[in-house]
Amino acid sequence: MNAPDERRDGRYDVPLKVAAPGAEPARANGHHPATPDEPDPAATDEAVAAPAPAGGPAVPDRPGDHWDRKVAKGLAFLRRRLSGDYEVDEFGFDPDITEAVFHPLLRMLYRDWFRTEVAGLEHVPAEGAGLVVGNHSGTVALDALILSAALHDQHPARRYLRLLGADLVFRMPVVSEIARKTGGTVACNPDAERLLGNGELVGVFPEGFKGIGKLYSDRYKLQRFGRGGFVSAALRTGTPIVPVAIVGGEEIYPMLADIKPLARLLKLPYFPVTPTFPLLGPLGAVPLPSKWLIEFCPPIPTAHLMDSADDPLVVFNLADQVRETIQQTLHQLLERRPDPFGP
Repeated sequence: MNAPDERRDGRYDVPLKVAAPGAEPARANGHHPATPDEPDPAATDEAVAAPAPAGGPAVPDRPGDHWDRKVAKGLAFLRRRLSGDYEVDEFGFDPDITEAVFHPLLRMLYRDWFRTEVAGLEHVPAEGAGLVVGNHSGTVALDALILSAALHDQHPARRYLRLLGADLVFRMPVVSEIARKTGGTVACNPDAERLLGNGELVGVFPEGFKGIGKLYSDRYKLQRFGRGGFVSAALRTGTPIVPVAIVGGEEIYPMLADIKPLARLLKLPYFPVTPTFPLLGPLGAVPLPSKWLIEFCPPIPTAHLMDSADDPLVVFNLADQVRETIQQTLHQLLERRPDPFGP
C-alpha cells in the first residue's frame, strides 16, 4: 500500500506507520499486513470510512450508529416518562409505553418466533370505528396480543386494536395494569359502545375461556359465541364487523388435559396439562414455535340494522354469520398450512 494521501477517492485513509528498512512487518492478529503489491484481502469497499465531503457519495453508518440510535431513543423515552410528557386516555390506554415497551417484545414473537403472515388488511377500516371479531385458542391468550401488535405494525394507518378482556384479566395484579396500559378494557357493552362511539378499532373474542381452554383434540373448532353481546354493540353504533381467523395459536400450548379440581381450588377457569407443563415447570411457559396465519375477512355492515339492536333473532343470525365466516376461513388457512411447525 502506498503512503496515504490526505484524501483519495472521496475517502480519508488512516495514516500508516513506516517501518525501519529491513525490519520485519508488524503483525496484527497473527498476520502480516498487506504489501503494496499484495492488497489486503480483508479490506473491502464496505469498510467504514469518515463522512465524505458535501456532495460526495453517501457513506454507510458506522457499526455503532445503530446502537447509538437505540440508546438515544431509550433516553428520550425515559425523559418523556419522567417529565410526564405523554397522554393516557379515560380507559388507561398509554400509546407511548405500548409502542416503546410492549410492541417490540410482541414483534419478536409474531415476526421471528411464530413467523406470522397477515392477509386481508385492506378489510380493516383506515379510520373510524370497526369491530374485529376473532377465534380464541392457545391455553394462554397470546392470540389477542399477537393480533393487536401485527395489526398495528402492518396496517397502513398503524391502528391500535382496543381489546375487550374477561373480568378475570382485570382482577389479576400486574396483568390488569398491563392490559389497561396497552388499551384493553372489560368486555361489557357500555365500554365497547363507548370505544366504538369514539371511532376506535375494537377487538373481541366471543368464545372467551371456552375457546382458549379447549383440548387440543378440539383445535380449530369454534365454540359457542355466547349471547352475541358484541353484535348488539356493533348494531347500536352502526359499526362494521370484521371477522378474523387466526391459525397457529392452538399449537403453542397444546392442552392434553384439564385438572378441574385443581382449577376450582385455584379459582381458575381451567388448569392445563400440556406436553411441557407442569412437567418442565417454568420452562413450560415457553410457547412452541408454530407457524401463524392471520386473515381479515370482508367487513359485515350493520348501519342498516341499527333499529334491530334489541331484536334477539337479528342478533343471533348476525352472530352466526360471523362465526360461520371465521370457521370457513380457518379451514382454508389450515389447507394452506399443512405443517404446523413449517417455515
